[in-house]
Amino acid sequence: MTTDPIHPPLLEVTGLTMRFGGILALNDVSFEVKRGSISALIGPNGAGKTTVFNCLTGFYKATEGQIALHTSRAAIDLINILGQPFRASDFVNPAAFADRLYYKVFGGTHRVTRAGVARTFQNVRLFKEMTAIENLLVAQHLQLNRNLVAGLLQTAAYRQSERDALERAYAWLKVFGLAEDANRLAGELPYGHQRRLEIARAMCTGPRLLCLDEPAAGLNPRETTELSELIRRLRDEHGVTILLIEHDMGLVMGLSEHIVVLDYGEVIADGDPRTVAHHPAVLAAYLGTEAVNDDAS
Repeated sequence: MTTDPIHPPLLEVTGLTMRFGGILALNDVSFEVKRGSISALIGPNGAGKTTVFNCLTGFYKATEGQIALHTSRAAIDLINILGQPFRASDFVNPAAFADRLYYKVFGGTHRVTRAGVARTFQNVRLFKEMTAIENLLVAQHLQLNRNLVAGLLQTAAYRQSERDALERAYAWLKVFGLAEDANRLAGELPYGHQRRLEIARAMCTGPRLLCLDEPAAGLNPRETTELSELIRRLRDEHGVTILLIEHDMGLVMGLSEHIVVLDYGEVIADGDPRTVAHHPAVLAAYLGTEAVNDDAS
C-alpha cells in the first residue's frame, strides 16, 4: 500500500492486529480511506469489522499496527493518543499515574473524538430518557465552555457557548428531518428516526471521519433509500468522509466508491465495487467455495 505524501488519505491503517488472549481477532489489517470518499468495510459475520471500528474509535487499543489520521496540519496516531496501560512505575510518578487513570476512566474515546473521528453503533445507543435535542447537546461537551467560574458567574462567553450548542443541535435536527421531534424523548421515536438521530449526534462533534456501523440495520426499503441519500449529502454538502460497515449489499454497491473486505480478521479484497464484486476470494467468503466452483463449471 503506497501513500502519496502530497495528497495523503484521510485515514491510513497499517498492520492493524488485535489479540484477545489467545484469540487473533485482526491479523495485519491494512487499508486507506481517501479524503472526501464514501468507503465500506464488509465481510461475513465475525469477520472483524466492528473490532476494526472499535480500534479506530478508541474503544480498543490495538495490539500492534498504526492508525494515522491525516489532518491539514499533522498526522495523528490514533493508537498512541489513547495512552498506555498501568505499569508499576506509574504508582511512584503522580503525572504518569494521572494520565493512565484518565485513560482508564474515559476509555480514550474522548481523545479520538477530539481528533475528528465519530461513530454510530450496530445497536442504537441513544440516551433514551433524554429528548432528541438533549442527546445532541450532550454530544457537544468537548466544544462547550466548561470553565467552572464562568459557569457560576454566567459570563457572556459561557452563555454564548450554550447558545452556539443549541443552534448547532437544531441545525443538525433540520438536516436529518427531525426538527419536529426535538422535544420528544429519544426512546419514543420510531426506529428509523432513532437511527438518524444517532448519526446527527455524531455529526454534532464536528468529525472529519464518520464511522457508521450498520446504519441500515432494521430499516425498510424506503428508509434505506433515504439513508443512502442522506449519507451522500453529508459527504457532498458537509465535507465529511464516510466509512461504513453494512450487510445490505445493494446499499454498499450503490453508495461506496471503495470497499475493503474482511474475512477471519484479514483483508481479502480491497478496491472499487466492481472489482470487489467479482473477486474470487469475496465470492468464496460470501457464497462458499462450492458455490463458486459450481458457477465456474
